[in-house]
Amino acid sequence: MRIYLVGGAVRDKLLGRPLVDRDYVVVGARPQDMFALGYKPVGKDFPVFLHPKTGEEYALARTERKTGHGYHGFDFQADTTVTLEQDLARRDLTINAIAEDEHGVRVDPYHGIDDIEQRVLRHVSPAFAEDPVRLLRVARFAARFAPLGFTVADETMTLMREMVAAGEIDHLVAERVWTETRKALSEPQPSAFLRVLRETGALVVLFPEIDALYGVPQRAEFHPEIGTGVHIEMVLDMAAQIAPRDDLVGFCALTHDLGKALTPTDQLPRHVGHEHQGVAPLRQLCARLKVPTEHAALAELVCREHLNMHRAFELKPATVLKLLTSLDALRRPERLDTFLAACEADKRGRLGHADDDYPQAAYLRAARDMAAAVTAAAFVAQGLHGPAIGAAMEKARIKAIGELKPGKS
Repeated sequence: MRIYLVGGAVRDKLLGRPLVDRDYVVVGARPQDMFALGYKPVGKDFPVFLHPKTGEEYALARTERKTGHGYHGFDFQADTTVTLEQDLARRDLTINAIAEDEHGVRVDPYHGIDDIEQRVLRHVSPAFAEDPVRLLRVARFAARFAPLGFTVADETMTLMREMVAAGEIDHLVAERVWTETRKALSEPQPSAFLRVLRETGALVVLFPEIDALYGVPQRAEFHPEIGTGVHIEMVLDMAAQIAPRDDLVGFCALTHDLGKALTPTDQLPRHVGHEHQGVAPLRQLCARLKVPTEHAALAELVCREHLNMHRAFELKPATVLKLLTSLDALRRPERLDTFLAACEADKRGRLGHADDDYPQAAYLRAARDMAAAVTAAAFVAQGLHGPAIGAAMEKARIKAIGELKPGKS
């Protein structure tokens, strides 16, 4: 029995990145051998075990054979005859198909180390095309490693286009699409995720609401980048800077301008009312991908209210309070932080505006604090009851917010 560190841990060691998870492959062992050593089984489809002390995953070396469509259409063979090279051959990218033994000696049959040095994302074998999730994974790895200079190999891009044309990604279940998308939105350069999907033809299949934004013009005085799709990419990357690893902010950034794809051509490049037009396609996207409730709710608020946020200094105090109330910000200030991060990313995600200040965020936080400081106790002490207390609190909160407006003391 031989044990090897494999996959992302070896790759990240070579890149000088911190190791988050360690996965191991065990060659020449049977399940009963693992049981005898105290390992606990966790795999349903194939033998995976947890180390009795560290809890890290150890999988028996295995091969796989395509038997149907989609992620689950595989048969697995895991026995003592399966070699390390055979196990590595079933992996998606060469940079993930490197192993390391207990002495630090690396096994690299598919030249993943060369591809790390050359900053290339390349598939290991034609078997890559058998699993449509791998297309999403490549796009996600592009979002992670684009800042390091990684690009997708031409032959891998060609293979992924063929997968899309063959309809293989039509068999992806919503949960897997959302899982990979959520991870991509947590990466340093999420725009690369969109670009890879679009270049392969997968974006229009999986995210038609996003794909429809490409080629839609905007007013140059507000959006020097012109294209709405380009703007979305810039907003995504800005969100990743403002709120690193926050997929909730990322999803709000991704979907805030969906309404611009619905603007009649005779009105372009203006987009009057796009913040309201975008709600329907956003709900459609969320329902199709089974997006979590909080992601869907906050994305809709950002979609509907981001223009109000940008002109916050022009809003009446009562409108500011209404905005805060819609966010439930008085009870849940973290929702306000998400909203503000997405709106700031929208404002700064424009050509030439990356370093702009966004004082509206500080103003709305101050307004929230002033409003939250108004409590029922003082009005109860005055002898008010029932709805009268709520009305008095609302009036006091509007007054307090009004004192923050420019030109007032």
